[in-house]
Amino acid sequence: MPQERSISGLEDFPKLDWSDIAPKISSGVRSSLEKILETQNGNAITREEAYQIAHAESNDLLGVLVAADLLRAELCGNLVTYVVNRNINFTNICFVGCKFCAFSRGPREDDTYFLQPAQVAEKAIQARRLGATEVCIQGGLPHGLPAFYYRDILRAVKAAIPAMHIHAFSPMEIVYGVELTGMNLADYLSMLRDNGLDTLPGTAAEILDDEIRNILSRNKLSTAQWIEVIHTAHRRGIRTTSTMMYGHSETPDHWVRQMLLLREMQDETGGFTEFVPLGFVHQNTLLFHQGLARSGPTLGEHLKVHALARLLLAGSINNIQVSWVKLNKKLSQLCLHAGANDYGGTLMEENISREAGATAGQYTSPEDFQSLILECGRVPAERNTTYTRIKLKLPAQEFIAEETREPQFA
Repeated sequence: MPQERSISGLEDFPKLDWSDIAPKISSGVRSSLEKILETQNGNAITREEAYQIAHAESNDLLGVLVAADLLRAELCGNLVTYVVNRNINFTNICFVGCKFCAFSRGPREDDTYFLQPAQVAEKAIQARRLGATEVCIQGGLPHGLPAFYYRDILRAVKAAIPAMHIHAFSPMEIVYGVELTGMNLADYLSMLRDNGLDTLPGTAAEILDDEIRNILSRNKLSTAQWIEVIHTAHRRGIRTTSTMMYGHSETPDHWVRQMLLLREMQDETGGFTEFVPLGFVHQNTLLFHQGLARSGPTLGEHLKVHALARLLLAGSINNIQVSWVKLNKKLSQLCLHAGANDYGGTLMEENISREAGATAGQYTSPEDFQSLILECGRVPAERNTTYTRIKLKLPAQEFIAEETREPQFA
């Protein structure tokens, strides 16, 4: 587990309750936390108060973690959800050159691969046989990609398994697809939707600040482009996740600005299904080895980011996910006590974090998720991608909750 450099006792914070810690919190932070807890809404505080929470240390940080867990219980109850899915990276060839990525390869390297749409469909068939309800499809960006390759992947998977939910193509891939086809963005997204795209990953966000993005990758899409893709997807009825990569060259102020930006977007469109904090995995990356980033998040940063997301996004994006593949099992459980309510997907074949140096593995079975959740004193529940169907998973007990109505888009 990452070691906290300046704060002791963090691993024991789940044993605290609000009455234990409240008297020890500085008045400014306590007042902000109490306003959020009272309203169950992150809009109850100012941006300046949010910055103060983001910089909390010592007893103030413990108060932030306890408050986030209280708010999680009020907004989401005692369930911890997960989705049974397979991750399919269709190629590792990529010209973008992100310094935080150790997955991509140049076209002449020995270990490159490229899957045809039929091969992607075969992996989806295999996933379905293992109980998956979703495939998450992303890949590198190679030169010379067939113009309608992304569309053809969708057609192949839906022809093989019509009921499979396809969660695919980052905003960076969408921008590349627009460039390849010459279509405008709205029409391109509509074409993908009509050919089987169900939801879009809100990845390629990293930090939505162009100064930081220029450090991470000079060739990546801009903040404005990311926002445009997500806004347009929402307006075309395509829901998305939202993400943030932390623990590299950013500051806590960047976290606040990104979360408040996502909140503004959600208040306008209602299209986000969840927020996923992604801890920077540094070991095998150029960003770290060139001295442009610190050595990943500390324990305190991991916990604080998840708690801050719960507090600032409350009333807007109420599903906060832990990215277990970037964390070890103990740390992922601690994040569930710091405001998170979702364990993400089983993945079955995770490559990107593993190549960067993550050691949590490529697959967590539903049974393992259930055990980890029960160890936290919470109730495991399998969900679909959009959180509209939830099936509780308890010993000798299983029932399907009433299906909820899909949210309306602005």
